[in-house]
Amino acid sequence: MLLTGAKGTLWLAFTSMVAALGQEPIISFDKAPGALQIAGGKISKGQIRVAKNEYWGVIRAAGDLALDFGRVTGMNYTLSNGERGASPAVYTYNPVDNMNNTHYSTTGIANFTGPAYSDPSPSDTVIIAGTIGHSEVIDSLIASKKLDVSAIKGKWESFTSQVIENPIQGCSSALVIAGSDPRGTIFGIYDVSEQIGVSPWYFWADVPTRQNKNIYALNKKKVQGPPSVKYRGFFLNDEQPALTNWVEEHWERTPYGAGYGPAFYGLIFEVLLRLRANYLWPTVWGTMFEVDDPGNQPFADAFEIVLGTSHTEPMMRAQNEFGHFYQGPWAYNLNNETIDDYFRYGVQRAKPYARNSLWTMGMRGTGDTAIEGLGVDHIVDMLTTLVHNQRQILAEGLGVSDVTTVPQAWCLYKEVMTYLFAGLEVPDDITLLWADDNWGHVRRLPLLNETTRAGGAGVYYHFDYVGDPRNYKWINTVQLSKTTEQMHMTYARGADRIWIVNVGDMKANEIPINHWFDLGYDMERWDVDSTEEWAKTWAAREFGSTYADEISDIMIKYAMYASRRKFELVEPQTYSVINYNEADAVLQQWAELRAHAQAVYDKLDEAYKPAFFEMILHPAIGGEVVHRIYAGGAKNLLYSGQKRNSANEVINQVLAASDEDWQLQERWDALLGGKWRHFMDQTHLGYDGYWQQPMRNTLPAMVYVQTHFVSLAGHVGIGVEGSNATVPGDDKYHANSGNNLSLPPMDPYGPATRYFDVFSRGTKDCTWQAAPWQPWVKLSQYNGTVGPKGSDTRVQVSIDWSKAPKVPLSSTVNINVTNSCGGGPMVQVPVQIHSVPSDFTKGFVESDGHVAITGAHYSVIIPPKEKSKLNDKVTYHTLSKYGRSGSGIGLVPLKTEKLTIETAPALEYDLYLFTNHTKANVTVLISPALNYLGEWTPLEYGISLYPAGASTPSEPKMVRPVGPTVGANMPEGWGYAVADSVWGTVGNYTTSTFSVPQEGAYKLRFWALMPGIVVQKIIVDMGGVRKSFFGPPESFMVGRDQVGRYNQTSFLAEVDTLGGLYEKQ
Repeated sequence: MLLTGAKGTLWLAFTSMVAALGQEPIISFDKAPGALQIAGGKISKGQIRVAKNEYWGVIRAAGDLALDFGRVTGMNYTLSNGERGASPAVYTYNPVDNMNNTHYSTTGIANFTGPAYSDPSPSDTVIIAGTIGHSEVIDSLIASKKLDVSAIKGKWESFTSQVIENPIQGCSSALVIAGSDPRGTIFGIYDVSEQIGVSPWYFWADVPTRQNKNIYALNKKKVQGPPSVKYRGFFLNDEQPALTNWVEEHWERTPYGAGYGPAFYGLIFEVLLRLRANYLWPTVWGTMFEVDDPGNQPFADAFEIVLGTSHTEPMMRAQNEFGHFYQGPWAYNLNNETIDDYFRYGVQRAKPYARNSLWTMGMRGTGDTAIEGLGVDHIVDMLTTLVHNQRQILAEGLGVSDVTTVPQAWCLYKEVMTYLFAGLEVPDDITLLWADDNWGHVRRLPLLNETTRAGGAGVYYHFDYVGDPRNYKWINTVQLSKTTEQMHMTYARGADRIWIVNVGDMKANEIPINHWFDLGYDMERWDVDSTEEWAKTWAAREFGSTYADEISDIMIKYAMYASRRKFELVEPQTYSVINYNEADAVLQQWAELRAHAQAVYDKLDEAYKPAFFEMILHPAIGGEVVHRIYAGGAKNLLYSGQKRNSANEVINQVLAASDEDWQLQERWDALLGGKWRHFMDQTHLGYDGYWQQPMRNTLPAMVYVQTHFVSLAGHVGIGVEGSNATVPGDDKYHANSGNNLSLPPMDPYGPATRYFDVFSRGTKDCTWQAAPWQPWVKLSQYNGTVGPKGSDTRVQVSIDWSKAPKVPLSSTVNINVTNSCGGGPMVQVPVQIHSVPSDFTKGFVESDGHVAITGAHYSVIIPPKEKSKLNDKVTYHTLSKYGRSGSGIGLVPLKTEKLTIETAPALEYDLYLFTNHTKANVTVLISPALNYLGEWTPLEYGISLYPAGASTPSEPKMVRPVGPTVGANMPEGWGYAVADSVWGTVGNYTTSTFSVPQEGAYKLRFWALMPGIVVQKIIVDMGGVRKSFFGPPESFMVGRDQVGRYNQTSFLAEVDTLGGLYEKQ
């Protein structure tokens, strides 16, 4: 295999058709019947033809395609407009005077030059591209009836492509791409680029191009209709420190700051178009897009990028412009004349580019905050007047008689949404841009009476955020399956006019960005269950088909592990180090993920390694290191509290992990000669409860144990699962002078093992022996040695149930633990031997005082009591590879209106409970949804727990887990819900209490009344649940599991867990 070129382009032979990600193929690397060869064979240097009267942005994209053929074949194609000696196409504009930003004026004439033209060579022409009504060549083909564009004419961003014979004089055949508008043509051009093997991420993620000598255009007509979502874009936000530092290093500063000029933005515009996107909110905090460089705004127009401004920047003006250039407060009630002038200038400046402008309306307070000093009623009145004036300024400034023809959006971000509920009336033609909660959960979607609005609706979403409960802006922490679920619900309810997503620095978010735009472009192609397929298809495009399955597996697992609690929110106490083997299970997942990513990296050809490192391996290593640091911090606090010598070794391990963290950043900075230096400058370690980023990476607090002298309690200590205590000796976790510690209970339906630790607290080596009082209590190790330089010993305790007593038994088995240095503490094992009756053939069994159930593992779906056309297709649907560990279940169709107990289907679960003297607290862990149909139609579910033999189910208890939104504040408990990625871990928002009058079989029924309720786990607490992140592992299920074979020691044993035991089996 030959590696050539600066980026190590690969020569590979492909034997199948190639498609742009998820799109209909029109290119093949093998000859097919009727196919036209467009590279190789007799073609030495192909030519691409555009028309003289074509849009500049289309010509520029055609120039990219000419270069892309060079990336693939080794020979750049030429571009011609049909004239000999033609000069490059020119986009001419009048630069705004950016030294005077209060009175509009320009400084002359400037232009952008398109790609160079070559003399026409019809015999070499293989592709013709043009826009209907703006391309003499395309219009001529339409007039001659060689090209039928009836399927796309007049439609938004559509194109058709097909091989046509004799399209121009001297050309026998060519692949003709015709667009309904300039972006339709551009998307058709880049469709070919992607299908011949050029990734949209060839620059931004260094994806190498696979080279091929022979390329064919299939003899078929492709029609690509309008995208699912009209405006699809991203918001470059929170750009400091990483993106700004990178820009500072690559481009000269502007008079106002870092060099955010056309050279930078041209790279952004291109990747947007290659991803079939069309819309941009530029950087905010340290920049002023239109002011920093007078070429920025016209350059966006030249590229055919629709320019907007963020939710806090109305009327096409950057946030920082007012403070830089205007006097008085940013308060419309106090300074409206100045602010109106500010708006007028924005309209004047943008007027030449109005065709590609989408206007942000409304107003917030200074610096992306709420308006202060006024009551809600006054704010509503003020905003009503403000938007009326803004629209008048728009109409006058743009010279239009009907302002409703001007695309406008009002972003209902944070507190602005509540103004709508307080009576704010938005003109019907303005798009209502609903916002998520900054954490990927839609706050509000169109109601039925809002779906006919002329302006429609859209969503402002987040892959990056600065704010409560904590920033997340280091690297990708987006779960693709959750994005799919949320955006399909958004689309189903008609929010399809604008999708804009905050991507922070953009770099490191390549995967979720690509996924987001593919969803927005074609929702029918990528349905709610498509995430895994999308990941495999994406991996094959970027890295080839050989390892696509492995890479997509890494992608899906990483997204789950990183999103369950974002890196900035991970703390020593996040995952329990004493209960359910939780922290060790999490560390095992990350270690295996890292090892898998490294193994794939090692197998890849050298050309692929930079891209794989940037998008796959770096996040896997970084995530594993972060979790090792914080789990180490937790273990240090546990061990130091138990006075273990090993507490100090854990400190060393954490310090070593810290070294790995900065070394990983140095490796990133050195990649490709420093191409991406600074993109990992973002701090991510050391958040201390405050939402804002730490100014420097710091480690969690740890405690050093002085080891020069032996512990007062002796050289050897014992600790047990589920407790911070240690014996012998005194501590606050057990009775003074106590010498025994008890393990959590063991029974045939519970975890296969429990453990106790033997460790050194002294200055010399000591041998130890452990002796159970019953032969059917087994240990993984019966003796050993611990000392100041040795490691601790973890002893696993198990029960040989085949030799245990056969009759019901509730007893405690002691284990004597003695050692050569003195002292003989006792570990106690509570053993409960019981069995379910033979007629209980399916369902979950109580153990350790609880039943834990994965939501998707229901027994049966109970049809609704009342059926009608409104609910005849409503049922439950399992979302796989979703949520915190594996799956979720919720109602479909996603556009279903709120149901009642009578009209909703129910999930039914079978349980067997042994405890008969207490109440059951039933907690439902649901994805952190919000009241997306408004506060008057809140999320709600019904739940009931009753004896299985009851003649009728008990009356369900109704639960509304999400409280009201007040102003800029989120509902009570929301911060914990988004931090833990479920409602239910903190507070009683999803907990209901039921009476358990007797031992026996029970039914648990759950009625979701809205699609937004996605159940991940149900926990029935009979008094035995201990503190943890995930809750207890899923309980033993009769009909699925076998006694003695279902592990249940951690959540890794659950059937649906990604990276768990079942997956490996």
